[in-house]
Amino acid sequence: MPEFTALEWLLLALAASAVGLSKSGMPAFGPVPTALFASVLPAKASTGAVLGLLLVGDLIAVRMYHAHADWRILRRLVPSVVVGVLLGVVVLWFADDQAVRRIIGAILVFLVALSLALMLRRRRDRAETRPVPPALAHVFGPLGGFTTMIANAAGPVMSLYFVASRLPVQAVLGTAAWFFLVVNAFKVPFSVGLGLMTPESLLLNLVLVPALIVGALVGWRLARRISPAWFERIVLVLTLAAGVYLLLS
Repeated sequence: MPEFTALEWLLLALAASAVGLSKSGMPAFGPVPTALFASVLPAKASTGAVLGLLLVGDLIAVRMYHAHADWRILRRLVPSVVVGVLLGVVVLWFADDQAVRRIIGAILVFLVALSLALMLRRRRDRAETRPVPPALAHVFGPLGGFTTMIANAAGPVMSLYFVASRLPVQAVLGTAAWFFLVVNAFKVPFSVGLGLMTPESLLLNLVLVPALIVGALVGWRLARRISPAWFERIVLVLTLAAGVYLLLS
């Protein structure tokens, strides 16, 4: 187990809680764990450390929303997502920590822009019922696969696709839950082979699981009581700040 300062332990615990929040009905928190882990651990190692926690969060999300998935959309996405994951594996193989840190920072800034586009689309197209063209799966799939392999932060990408597909809220949560469980499980052999997921990272995950569970319970309650719009705005500001920090540091 690596030695961390009290502040670093606090940041890791907050990151684990954010995983629970994002998986229990508040997906806007999705990029936060990536930013916090990358600020404490070496950039490449942080991706493997986050992955273990995400799998625990995925199991919780599937337990909550397993009955609401749209399997037609999932089958359409899988082949193109695999392409994006494999591209991310190649980048992680050749890139050093500094390059990965910059890539993660750029992805976070991009995801903020994408999230803002999602918010604007929701406001503009509330009355629109036309779904997105099926061919867009070939755009969102590779993009989602690449961002999840490099930064474990494909939430805004895939949320944009699921919402644009005009799925009901419960269907968005259920489809996303199964999607990320399958994709994150698919990433495990590559993360192990790249030396990103290690016995040390799994031990760290075990220590942080209680914080994740607390975050999931809090998220489950807050998602039903507090307007998600305010949370989205706060998280977007924090994510943008983290992305800029990683780009400039």
